[in-house]
Amino acid sequence: MTHWFHRNPLKATAPVSFNYYGVVTGPSASKICNDLRSSRARLLELFTDLSCNPEMMKNAADSYFSLLQGFINSLDESTQESKLRYIQNFKWTDTLQGQVPSAQQDAVFELISMGFNVALWYTKYASRLAGKENITEDEAKEVHRSLKIAAGIFKHLKESHLPKLITPAEKGRDLESPLIEAYVIQCQAEAQEVTIARAIELKHAPGLIAALAYETANFYQKADHTLSSLEPAYSAKWRKYLHLKMCFYTAYAYCYHGETLLASDKCGEAIRSLQEAEKLYAKAEALCKEYGETKGPGPTVKPSGHLFFRKLGNLVKNTLEKCQRENGFILNPNQKKK
Repeated sequence: MTHWFHRNPLKATAPVSFNYYGVVTGPSASKICNDLRSSRARLLELFTDLSCNPEMMKNAADSYFSLLQGFINSLDESTQESKLRYIQNFKWTDTLQGQVPSAQQDAVFELISMGFNVALWYTKYASRLAGKENITEDEAKEVHRSLKIAAGIFKHLKESHLPKLITPAEKGRDLESPLIEAYVIQCQAEAQEVTIARAIELKHAPGLIAALAYETANFYQKADHTLSSLEPAYSAKWRKYLHLKMCFYTAYAYCYHGETLLASDKCGEAIRSLQEAEKLYAKAEALCKEYGETKGPGPTVKPSGHLFFRKLGNLVKNTLEKCQRENGFILNPNQKKK
């Protein structure tokens, strides 16, 4: 099981000193500010550290966010917000709109932005692991788990923290609700890719694999539709990825549906299903080329040369030939009678 996933770049941020001379008094308060500064710096370092694993990321994120809560929630656990919420200005870039930062003097903005990066890290970790050749069952489970964690973080930020922002996100910015929703759906789709690969390895019924592939294609179509209002200048490459994955997994669905029909001696219908898979695979191949030529955030690669893509092409070709042979065996006796 080798996968290829599109990834947008991490968000960048300006350093924060957490020095509040004249406001913070006493050694305990100073220690909290020092811990905030060091835990934030540590978390930012881990985002680009290839040796970082999920346990390290979780510990670093928990350490920073637990301290940041003092800038958001009142210490007496009342419904009122902390008096420190608006004391610090935070700057963050966006995954799609390059190096032009957004800034808000709001600790909730920092919580969402940093949480967004944590979720992105989990998707990138999953992508690195899934791209290995011959990954183990445990590694496949780790990929699936990481994508589910990322989807959960994105969903939690969207539902629980985004509504608390005083200044709403501008169109096309990371903290805009439809954009976060697209990340959630993409994570769900990619996690299901892992499930499909596992089902194929365990030789599950073709009907089940076809149903999973069709559902995955619908996830990608939904994610693509969610991004339809964004400017093509910065969303085109991402949308090409979602569109090609939609075609790819629809081809998978038709291919395995054809196998189901063949097992039921419906050779004519099986051939038509495989011919449809062939068309969709060719369309996905064309989109792979377009993806590689499209400018925008994300890696410059040729997906059509990737193992996961070539495997489906061979599967469609071989299954179609098998259907045509079976159909020939059925037709030959009739032809002789004529």
